[in-house]
Amino acid sequence: MDGDLWMRALYIGLLLAALSGWAMVEMRKGAGRTGRMALAWGMIFLGVVALYGLWGDIRRGIRPGQEEGAASVVLPRAEDGHYYATLTIAGVDVQFMADTGATEIVLNARDAARLGITGEGLAYTGTAMTANGMVQTARVTLRDVSFGPFSDAEIPAAVTTGEMDISLLGMSYLGLFDISIAGERMELRR
Repeated sequence: MDGDLWMRALYIGLLLAALSGWAMVEMRKGAGRTGRMALAWGMIFLGVVALYGLWGDIRRGIRPGQEEGAASVVLPRAEDGHYYATLTIAGVDVQFMADTGATEIVLNARDAARLGITGEGLAYTGTAMTANGMVQTARVTLRDVSFGPFSDAEIPAAVTTGEMDISLLGMSYLGLFDISIAGERMELRR
């Protein structure tokens, strides 16, 4: 065993000795009361352990919100290093990851369905190379698109058959803006 492991074992041993001493003193006051208190502390401990174990998932689900001004939208960098934007399309809010490496807007199947775009009426005649390999795409037109103070009547996009957690906001849309990235912020202006 190395020195670090010995120190950890010593720490745990001292902690167990302190808890055992506390338990013996409390036992003299009555076993029922001590049992209830030990159970309460055990539940608190389990709650802290569960929160610690889930914290990464909780933080991933919380993304910083975009700031909308009169002539710009500012996207703060999320914990995962990406920028996320919310566009309103035909009255439905859709979350996108801003992807300057993507050629166009690409909707995943879930977001397409929320917008009323279903697979039955789509012609998957295109293909795209993604991180997950080659996928089929279908061309669509998004109507009534709003992004902060900006509105567009029609924007071309694609729906993919590939597995995507989030839809992508590619350069066919981002190219309509002057983009500046400084520090932890991406600012889009027209």
